[in-house]
Amino acid sequence: MLSQSAGYAATALGQVAAAGGRPILVKEIAEACDIPGSYLAKVIQVLARKGIVTTQRGIGGGVTLSRSPTEITLYDLCVALDDPCVANRCMLGVAPCSDERACPAHKFWSGHRERWNTYLKATTLADIAAFELRRRLKPAQPGPASATLTVGGGPAKPIDPRPSP
Repeated sequence: MLSQSAGYAATALGQVAAAGGRPILVKEIAEACDIPGSYLAKVIQVLARKGIVTTQRGIGGGVTLSRSPTEITLYDLCVALDDPCVANRCMLGVAPCSDERACPAHKFWSGHRERWNTYLKATTLADIAAFELRRRLKPAQPGPASATLTVGGGPAKPIDPRPSP
């Protein structure tokens, strides 16, 4: 499971990605994502220092992504925020997990950790933005509604607001 900081970062940056390059104030992001503003401000500061986002003060300022949302992964966020879920630790303690120190849980844990990291590296902020858009959209009429999501200045992608199976 992601830490609270990484979870908030993923949700907040999904909102930023959905803005299509327009700067968004931390206060607006916090309100839209139901995240405490002061906590989010600290997370955004860390992500800015790590080069994930760019922040600008003043009129027309706010938070923007430093790269395309298709290039920023959940793994990148976890590494930037020192999330324990990406640490190479033994499941039974704080020692590094390695074949040389193969504890009774090593075979299970190393395979699980590898699959977890593969998933985090494959899931991008564009994926999070699309999910958040689907979650927030409510069809005005019965039947499928559609929307278009433009992320990172790239081509528009049609988004089906219905939940994925």
